[in-house]
Amino acid sequence: MTEKVILGDVFTCDPRMPRAAAVGLESGRIRAVGDEDHVRSAVGRDAQLIDAGHRTVLPGLIDAHNHLLATAESLASVNARFPLVANPAGLVDAVAQAAERTPDGRWIRGFGMDHAKYPGERLPTRAELDHATTVHPVVVYHVSGHWALVNSAALAARGITDDVSDPPGGSFERDQAGRLTGLCRDTAMDLILPVSVDIGCHGPNFHTEAPLDDLVALLGPACREYLRAGLTTVCDPQVTRRELTVYREARSQGVLGLRTVCMPLSSQIDELEAIGLAGPFGDEWLRIGAMKLYADGTLIGGTAWFTEPYGRHREFAGTTYWQPRELAALVSRAHAAGWQVGIHTQGDAAMQMTLDAIGGAMREHPRQDTRHRIEHCGYPTPPQVEQIAELGIIPVNQPSFLFDSGDEFLDRLGERAQRLQPIREELEAGVRPVLSSDSFVASLRPLETIANAVRRETREGRQIGADQRMTVEEAVRAHTIDAAASLRMERLIGSLEPGKLADVTVIDGDLLSAPGRSIAELPVWLTVLGGEIAHSAGAE
Repeated sequence: MTEKVILGDVFTCDPRMPRAAAVGLESGRIRAVGDEDHVRSAVGRDAQLIDAGHRTVLPGLIDAHNHLLATAESLASVNARFPLVANPAGLVDAVAQAAERTPDGRWIRGFGMDHAKYPGERLPTRAELDHATTVHPVVVYHVSGHWALVNSAALAARGITDDVSDPPGGSFERDQAGRLTGLCRDTAMDLILPVSVDIGCHGPNFHTEAPLDDLVALLGPACREYLRAGLTTVCDPQVTRRELTVYREARSQGVLGLRTVCMPLSSQIDELEAIGLAGPFGDEWLRIGAMKLYADGTLIGGTAWFTEPYGRHREFAGTTYWQPRELAALVSRAHAAGWQVGIHTQGDAAMQMTLDAIGGAMREHPRQDTRHRIEHCGYPTPPQVEQIAELGIIPVNQPSFLFDSGDEFLDRLGERAQRLQPIREELEAGVRPVLSSDSFVASLRPLETIANAVRRETREGRQIGADQRMTVEEAVRAHTIDAAASLRMERLIGSLEPGKLADVTVIDGDLLSAPGRSIAELPVWLTVLGGEIAHSAGAE
């Protein structure tokens, strides 16, 4: 039955009618919102009635920065996340177990290694991974996604020896004797992995070779996990021909279970410019959005670019993918061609480089409603927040980083950590920040993201920027209508309004009144996508 009436405590994210008692769905669209009588009259008395009681009814949740395919791959790989893996021995054991069930010669991949939480913050080495297996090439991605640890078989498979040179935008770690330890940072991953596309120094390369059918097969179960978490739309912020080919094939096979927006990586700018393509382009299920660029490295991994070094011993100076003039030229090209850009930017030095590039492009090629994005937007200074507001830039934040790695941030950055992701300051400046997960780096569950935006506490319970907390309502809007605006889809999704697509998430509890951490524990009761029930807790 296509017609449905959902009763419950409805939070619409529509400022003209923030609260309601019912939502009516018809032919894949929202037909009516209001009280029960009004909605049932508009949709018809024969519509399926879904009584959610006092559960919270929301617009379908949107993750504006989520590596969907990479997350699908991670769900089928070695889970190296803390606290499941809490020391080097645990990592070796997890890889060894995978080796027992993997044919010799095949690559073994792991995701989520977080050595900053190991005793003494000691990073494992390739020699230790060699204890797990010598007949399988092994790559374990750091939790940031910007580093990878490999074993000797992986180095040999790629013909990498100790005399390899560091590529622009990346590096190989070496021991005191100059031997490779197995750690590859940022663009060095491009040399060590069997990648399917060459992206140069345009970002970390985790686009590894794999059969198309295998990748498509991973998306089905992954999408079900997303729907179970209440997500109906995601934006993959680093797409090459590899990912786009998989998403297109998955859609043709009917296994792409989410609305998916693709951000092409800037390595493709020549080809896209040659054919005159600029996003948004596509339909309501699969489309091309903004172009993705990189400024600096990872805050989690210690390669974010700050004006003042950080780390317990001020050992982190940061790295950049581009010199300022190079980034400015790339942004200017993309902007002039009509692209919205999203630039990965963490430290304040990188932030200024990004703002100068965007500001220069807008002055050189004036146009309206650019909606340029800063991905992560880790540490903008107060003057930089004002620049963000003046330029109409959208910060795309991931407050779960503050929970997952906040203790390391506090230790490494000191007082500066209190201003990481200064969302309250941005709101007061008139900016509309967006919440997202950056899965596979952090949990894909939006309720965990919302909880961390509201709490601003670390894993060990320390406060990190308590004055930058969001209210629950602000956080929900940042994961719905403001996220939709960052994707240029606010006319289709993001709020419960007549005429919009019938995407609805029902939370099993009173979300708007839930205290602190309990938000993350609330189950998703129902997810409706395009008017059809895509997840129902009662059916599991």
